[in-house]
Amino acid sequence: MLKQVQTQKQQHTILPQQIELLNLFHLNTLELEQRIQDELSENPALEELNSGDEAETDKFSKDTIQDFQGWDEYGYDDIPDYKTEYNNYLNTEKVPDRPIAEVPDPRDELKKQCRFLDVPEEKHYLFDFIIDSLNESGFLEQDMDELASQISFKKKVWIEPEELEGIVRRLQELDPFGAGCGSVQEYMLLQLKRMNGKRPDVRHAIGILQEHFQDLRNCNLEKLKKQLGLEDDEIRIVLNLLAHLSTRPFNPETNAMQANPSILPDFTILDEGDELVLSLYRQRSSNLHISQSWMEMVQEASKSTNTDRSTRQYLRSKLSSAQWFINAVQQRESNMLRIMRAILDIQYDYFKFGDILLLKPMKLKDIADKVKVDISTVSRLTCNKYAETPFGTVLLKDLFTEGIVNQEGNNISNRVIQNIIGEVIEAEDKKAPYTDRQLVTILAQKGYSIARRTVAKYRELMNIPVAQVRGLWN
Repeated sequence: MLKQVQTQKQQHTILPQQIELLNLFHLNTLELEQRIQDELSENPALEELNSGDEAETDKFSKDTIQDFQGWDEYGYDDIPDYKTEYNNYLNTEKVPDRPIAEVPDPRDELKKQCRFLDVPEEKHYLFDFIIDSLNESGFLEQDMDELASQISFKKKVWIEPEELEGIVRRLQELDPFGAGCGSVQEYMLLQLKRMNGKRPDVRHAIGILQEHFQDLRNCNLEKLKKQLGLEDDEIRIVLNLLAHLSTRPFNPETNAMQANPSILPDFTILDEGDELVLSLYRQRSSNLHISQSWMEMVQEASKSTNTDRSTRQYLRSKLSSAQWFINAVQQRESNMLRIMRAILDIQYDYFKFGDILLLKPMKLKDIADKVKVDISTVSRLTCNKYAETPFGTVLLKDLFTEGIVNQEGNNISNRVIQNIIGEVIEAEDKKAPYTDRQLVTILAQKGYSIARRTVAKYRELMNIPVAQVRGLWN
């Protein structure tokens, strides 16, 4: 029997404009510039102000030859023409000592290979997004759920994590091999599985990585020999095989000169005495405005009875879209400045002196509570954002670290601990490197009491192998 039942329930609906605003929050300076140019080309109601000041400056520049300057002043120059023409093409003061070899970007090479795969063309953007997400070593640091969420927001389509897992597996088979692995352990396993599995050293090496990786990290050789039933010479052969495996898919060419990728910062921080002055590197909302002629067209269409309904609706929709876009860019810039000021308040000493040891523990929630916004807003407005400081360009993501309490009771950032571990390993005896237990003792002497597991975790984050492997490499 059919019956009608009335119920009440709460439901949160995300509007398309809210999703578009979140997408704007996630963009960096270059991506925002491209987004603005796309909007300017698509919406005639939106216009960009031209800076007339620069044109006036160029017009009356001292280096510009004015019309009143005649031939007598420039016609009898003692410098031969061939020298001035030659200098236009090559500055003799900056002649390179050797030919500069062009090193192709492995990401571009991967994208080219993906075009030859048996994949629908509408799926190419998924390959490109994952390839662009690889770090400088070729590893994929984000998990599939996070990547799927980012792509879904950016492309406005729903992507399942399982689909991305299949794409990553196909990427790992391309050249360079193993690009897209999530860790050094996974990358080393892929290399071993391509070797002859009947070889005893290969078989034992795979077993160590799959089942006894923790013992390898802890450099517990006696336990490894007992579990695998190997002698001293045999375990040394296996460890030697592991030591000669590649540890990252992207290996930069050492014999070729490669230009550093240029980074366009999002913030500028200047040190002016006792005050740190914060500003946006490029403020775009002040240059965007509504077209005056378009507003007049909307007013005339509203008053005129001869204008059909579809025309009035089109004019109003473009006007409304332009107004919303300008407000969205203003809201993005306002929230970015608020969040960055909160970061400056917490990390004042770090930005003042540029010493990594002065970096304080800080979480996304700390900034969200301070600015009174959601954590997701802080995450999107700090993701892939850089700040230009007096001591260099800083990735905002690196400022968010966990804390460890030292022996004096002070909360220390884990980035500080990692930096100290790196300095200790850099200064160690290369023939007798420190084990993780020895590193724990050294850190305790410096006033940092942490567990051996924590030392091993930080060492892996810095892509530093265990002591036994370091000794074999040296």
